[in-house]
Amino acid sequence: MTDLRIFSYLPNPRIWKATIAARLCGVDIEVRGAKPSELKDWLWDFDAHPLSDADRSTTTPRAGRVGFKGGTLRKTDAFLAGHPFATVPAAFSPDGTTGIFESNSIMRAVARIGEGRARLYGRDPYESSRIDSFLDASLVFARDSQLYLLALRDPDFAADIHARARDAFAIYAAGIDQALQPDRPFLVGDGLSLADICFVAELCLFLNERHHRATLGKRGLAPILNEQWREAFPLASAHFYRLIDHPAFAPDVQPYLQKLYARAA
Repeated sequence: MTDLRIFSYLPNPRIWKATIAARLCGVDIEVRGAKPSELKDWLWDFDAHPLSDADRSTTTPRAGRVGFKGGTLRKTDAFLAGHPFATVPAAFSPDGTTGIFESNSIMRAVARIGEGRARLYGRDPYESSRIDSFLDASLVFARDSQLYLLALRDPDFAADIHARARDAFAIYAAGIDQALQPDRPFLVGDGLSLADICFVAELCLFLNERHHRATLGKRGLAPILNEQWREAFPLASAHFYRLIDHPAFAPDVQPYLQKLYARAA
């Protein structure tokens, strides 16, 4: 039996928070899911799977939200009991009775399960709380990041969304850069923590703006996460590029970035 099951659209850099942490602390995770466009044909449940005829006749279509607006989804009552905000990624305890939602919380769950093998969530209450501070700061950036990436699907998106995302990124990256001063190898303590993992996952997701260079160009805008960010935030960028080569990060990150860069080119 696995320690944790996750249902999500795939690929999703935010579930890497859990999979990277799992590699570091020896936790067994099962991931189920499909491309975002295919999840309308899945049963949203602990036992998530492609819809059968029986599933269609015994479940009620529910309106999709956020990235699934305009469509209908099949979510079981048990799924909604475990996940009251009805979103993915959705994690479950091994018996399916406890739902864990939001990627940072799913990552924390992995760290707690495997805390006997790796101290990814700090060595004492103060380190744990400092890690929480970075995770909370990431949520502010993540909110504007998600709105921006979703807006880029529309060629006529409002330009102020780009400005808000640009400012949110600058604030987040500056904080990471400052935390690594003068030459700290990790954000918290003397080893890898959830703060480092979250930072890498959020930036990998933000890199999806590269898919929309043409849309940005038509509006006279440029990608926010461009090559100049290495000069503006040298410690943060060096930390990012060092971590994506780490053995616990690379299995998720490297294939994803290779495809992203190839497609963007």
